Amino acid sequence: MGGCFAIVVAAGRGSRVGGDLPKQYREIGGRTLLARSAGAFADHPGIAGVRVVIHPGDRALYDAATDGIDLLPPVPGGTSRQESVYFGLRSLEQAAPDSVLIHDAARPFIAAETITAVIGALDAATGAIAAVPVVDTLKQAQAGAIAGTVEREGLWRAQTPQGFRYGAILAAHAAAAGESLTDDAAVAERAGIAVALVESAEENFKVTTEDDLDRARRLIGGGDIRTGMGFDVHRFGPGDQVWLCGIAVPHDHGLIGHSDADAGLHALTDAMLGAIAEGDIGRHFPPGDPQWKDAPSALFLARAGELVRARQGEILSLDLTLICEAPRIGPHVAAMTARVAEILDLDPGRVSVKATTTERLGFTGRGEGIAAQAVATMRVGR
Repeated sequence: MGGCFAIVVAAGRGSRVGGDLPKQYREIGGRTLLARSAGAFADHPGIAGVRVVIHPGDRALYDAATDGIDLLPPVPGGTSRQESVYFGLRSLEQAAPDSVLIHDAARPFIAAETITAVIGALDAATGAIAAVPVVDTLKQAQAGAIAGTVEREGLWRAQTPQGFRYGAILAAHAAAAGESLTDDAAVAERAGIAVALVESAEENFKVTTEDDLDRARRLIGGGDIRTGMGFDVHRFGPGDQVWLCGIAVPHDHGLIGHSDADAGLHALTDAMLGAIAEGDIGRHFPPGDPQWKDAPSALFLARAGELVRARQGEILSLDLTLICEAPRIGPHVAAMTARVAEILDLDPGRVSVKATTTERLGFTGRGEGIAAQAVATMRVGR
């Protein structure tokens, strides 16, 4: 068949991003990272076919993410990126490509001009990669201090796609099996293949962390910013502790409610449900339903988080105020913040818990109960 084929590597777990989904299946602007990266090659006139290498357990995610994109059937990856690329290369043997471009699924902003430039460079070179020159001053560190300045002249940051003559890179990967090289250019260098540099763009960055996802969303202006508000009240009753934000706080009274009466988690749950227009806590967990009697409110908050993720949502911040004269909340704020973050698998820096009084006014001022109000801000993909 000949021509230039593309391999998109999407078999990793992307654990540094966090969340339940591997990063290549996270959405920005209504499309997954994988759909954006694989689609860029499928739409390019210089690419004869696109093969995606996926984790064996991700087929359903892959099918949903790539629906409508003209791709070759996916192949399962290996235990390392290097092994996954090798499996992808071997899967193309019958097609007998002249050349192949290897790209990370987590680089969703690859420009058509860069793809064209890498393909063109292979007319004169056995290998060519997209890269950007280093412009920052580089410092060498030792024991947390600067040990020297590294000369940046001639230094480049490697990106993908990385392109090669097919036979040469297939043989190089076969020879490097079992090693841990950082990219395909390193595999090629080990085999003595000269690799040319093609200048790319900063926008072709790799999504590795949650901050990178935020950067990607800012770049395309993707998703709607939503805000929801929640309010809850529970009266005091018999007991020796109250549950607030999933933490048992000693007190000379308990709180009365069908569940554990955690006003803080109830207000947060309502705020999150409100932001995605999913009603309130009573709709999802009716107080008359016996299955929720004495239930921990962490279940309610976790379910709200699942509904947010189902809408391709991202929780940007949660702000909760507990209103009471007693018990004292301050000593427990750190534990409460950590518990809310744990329930929702969030960075604690996105959660704010604080308390106030009503200066002895109203039912909270009379010590009759506790109130809580919350605001949830999130970005929703759909």
